[in-house]
Amino acid sequence: MTDTATASPISAADGSNAPYDVARVREDFPILTRLVHERPGRPGKPLVYLDNAASAQKPRAVIEAMTRFLEQDYANVHRGVHFLSQRSTDLYEGTRDKVARFLNAPARETIVFTRNATEAFNLVAQTWGRANLKAGDAVLISEMEHHANIVPWQLLRDQTGIQLKVAPILDDGSLDMDAFAGLLTPEVKLVAVTHGSNVLGTINPVKDIARLAHAKGITVLFDGSQAAVHGPVDVQAIDADFYVMTGHKLYGPTGIGVLYGRKALLDAMPPYQGGGDMISTVSFARTTYREAPYRFEAGTPPIIEGIGLGAAIDYVTALGMDAIQAHEQRLLAYASERLQEIEGLRIIGTAPRKAAILSFTIDGIHPHDIGTLLDRGGVAVRVGRHCAEPLMDRFGVGATARASFGLYNTEAEADALVEAVTACKAFFG
Repeated sequence: MTDTATASPISAADGSNAPYDVARVREDFPILTRLVHERPGRPGKPLVYLDNAASAQKPRAVIEAMTRFLEQDYANVHRGVHFLSQRSTDLYEGTRDKVARFLNAPARETIVFTRNATEAFNLVAQTWGRANLKAGDAVLISEMEHHANIVPWQLLRDQTGIQLKVAPILDDGSLDMDAFAGLLTPEVKLVAVTHGSNVLGTINPVKDIARLAHAKGITVLFDGSQAAVHGPVDVQAIDADFYVMTGHKLYGPTGIGVLYGRKALLDAMPPYQGGGDMISTVSFARTTYREAPYRFEAGTPPIIEGIGLGAAIDYVTALGMDAIQAHEQRLLAYASERLQEIEGLRIIGTAPRKAAILSFTIDGIHPHDIGTLLDRGGVAVRVGRHCAEPLMDRFGVGATARASFGLYNTEAEADALVEAVTACKAFFG
């Protein structure tokens, strides 16, 4: 997601320049026709799935691509000379090309496959971090970070004696850019901040962040796990040194994530794990390693998951990330306006630029009770601390309910959310 959120003309599911046809899009997701809480003699409730920030549902194209691969093309990759192995390798490595195009990376060699976004953070911490940071150096994060962008740096701090600095956020959930700039002191060697908050929806001004950091020779890493789902991302335009994303939030399978890194940085980094496929030669005396990205991909890779991620990228690319962004922004505006009409409801995170994520509390009702009652009506939201406990503390709340919208959600589903919340309030008096 670039810093400028202007959307191009919305495209239909077939890629034509026509109004975004969400009803047609929904036909691609088999699970959206499911009824929940069915019981004998009692009809179920239509599923209203608003937990996309945790994990998105999968289109038929992804399901079929993975099934077809297992039925017709499966073999291990990179090692075989037979037909299926070469076919599998071509399909799997084709996803690397798709990811590079999706992020506008300058070369396929800058794309490393990981198990998830969390592993990508740990990879950078334990390779680039161990090689480039020493006691007294600092990593600068923000108050809105996911645990995946906090704990790896704490582990590195305990191992090496580095410092962990935290940039504050404003009451609306925006990053305090003045305070951020003031924290870019000489000991800071890495800035690691989210591109889009999984709780607040805030879209950070990553181009400005990179500009300020690079002016002082500081390396930057962005967490794109949410941002890459809600709009176009151009790692060259935002001048990212590292960029992290995950597959399962992008309508792909679990078990696969992505680390983009500048080629010069990746080439200088030591391996993350040792084993098969990341080596050039092995003897009992010494081992030599393959070039990036393969030196970071030890063992049999997530082949099937890679096929699924490639199909997911094909799917959202055909819809158009600008079109998806425009659709979700309309839903965000509509749902925000309606929820704010409910007395006692407080939206946590009202930054001017945000993705379609709404975290909220209701006076006198615990978020877990909100989630339970909404679920009885078929509305699936996430409740809790959302792997962002420091952020919850910042806003003085123990937990929130979170409704997060995706490319297949509708205004009718936003209405269902509002009606369920209203009924929840009535239930608790």
